[in-house]
Amino acid sequence: MPRTALLGPRPVRHALRGVDLDVVEGETLAIIGESGSGKSTLVRLLLGLDAPTAGTVRFDGRPVEPGSAAGTRWLRRATGVVLQDPSSSLDPRMTVGRTIAEPLRAQGVDGDHRALVAAGLRDVGLDPAFAARYPHELSGGQRQRVAIARAIVHGPRLLVGDEPLSALDVTVRAQVLELLRRLRADRGLTIVLVSHDLGLVQHVADRVVVMQEGAIVEQGATAAMLAAPQHPYTRALLAAAPRLP
Repeated sequence: MPRTALLGPRPVRHALRGVDLDVVEGETLAIIGESGSGKSTLVRLLLGLDAPTAGTVRFDGRPVEPGSAAGTRWLRRATGVVLQDPSSSLDPRMTVGRTIAEPLRAQGVDGDHRALVAAGLRDVGLDPAFAARYPHELSGGQRQRVAIARAIVHGPRLLVGDEPLSALDVTVRAQVLELLRRLRADRGLTIVLVSHDLGLVQHVADRVVVMQEGAIVEQGATAAMLAAPQHPYTRALLAAAPRLP
């Protein structure tokens, strides 16, 4: 339905158009595109934060849609999310330990929460003693590791990263990418990684989906796409991509 403007109706701009996408269990899928390409909207649909105006989203055959906390608890238990800026996603008034334990409390996870937090910190390469620290006492890379620990502490099957590397310097990006590779292997995670940087995700992704103006313009195995990109937009993204050391 068109939106009504002061001078009459204005056509609706669709954030996504004709997107058909499967995520294979155990893979790392990168969704690439510039700002406004629709990649973050797609992530919100995958996580049940928004409802599509047409089409469906399913997780293991189960419909994904916004709802009450109780109605979406199964989805929150199955997914973990890492956002772009760890500084804004961590409450400065909470210790690292309390922050990481948030999903355990919210989802009613049984067990020793202190032990689970300690295990989560070790899994991301931090000493369990970090649980007593506050975000302002950490470096940018350490804050992002804490954000990842919070995203995996409850044992999700799917980890979604929405531009989780863009706020980090180049050296720290490489370290976090290696961490994601290891977590996938150790925990059997499926990872969806959203980024504007095609060169960056080549180090971790099995498949790449390239989005432009709300549509998928190219998708395929990472190595094949990087060797011979077919779409002009993909070629432009690859040409503009910086290289990790």
